[in-house]
This record gives sequence, C-alpha cells and structure tokens, in this order.
Amino acid sequence: MGYIEFMVVLVVALLVLLVILPIVGWALWLVVSAALVGAIIGGLARLVIPGRQEIGIFSTVVIGWIGSLFGSLIGRHVLHVGSLLTVLCEIGVAAVLVAIASSGAGNAFARRNGSLRR
Repeated sequence: MGYIEFMVVLVVALLVLLVILPIVGWALWLVVSAALVGAIIGGLARLVIPGRQEIGIFSTVVIGWIGSLFGSLIGRHVLHVGSLLTVLCEIGVAAVLVAIASSGAGNAFARRNGSLRR
C-alpha cells in the first residue's frame, strides 16, 4: 500500500469517526429517548384512566410517544404554558388516546386485524 492509499484510508477513517458515528449515535439517542418518554407518558396516561385497559406495552409506548408530541405542541405552541402544564397536556392527550385505543372501537379494530391473520 502506497502513501496515497494510506492517506485515503486515514481520511475515510477520520470521516467515519468524526462525522458518521456521531450522527448515528445522535439518531439512536433520539429513538431511545423517544421510547423512554413514550413509556413514561403512556404509563402515566394508563394510570389516569380508571379500570383495565386491554392494550399491550408496545401500544402504550407508541400512544405515550404520540401523546407526548401532540401534548407538547398544544402546551408550548398553542396554549403557551410552562413545562409542568405542558407535561400535564402530554399526559392528558395520551390518556385520551389510551381511552380510545382500549374502547370498543379500538378493540374492534384489533379483532378485525387479528382475524385477518388466521
């Protein structure tokens, strides 16, 4: 391997280490943090709704994540409230989504999709 090839390999290695890995790490951190926030908000939303909800853990995380996004949008940009009230908006939106998902309409949708797999 000549000097030019060695320098090209070195530049590519530095590019991967300094540019690509931080971007991948940042994207992975966004996914992990979104899942954690979704699990927390979804769990709190399930605690707010009385009774048993017939939805799984994955549905809870997704509903919590969606509730967090829409509740944050409502709290920060529509109502212009502080952080605590924004979190309460996130939990409220997620609670409404949990109620919808565990209602008869949500269960009918789940049964219909389950019957398609058989």
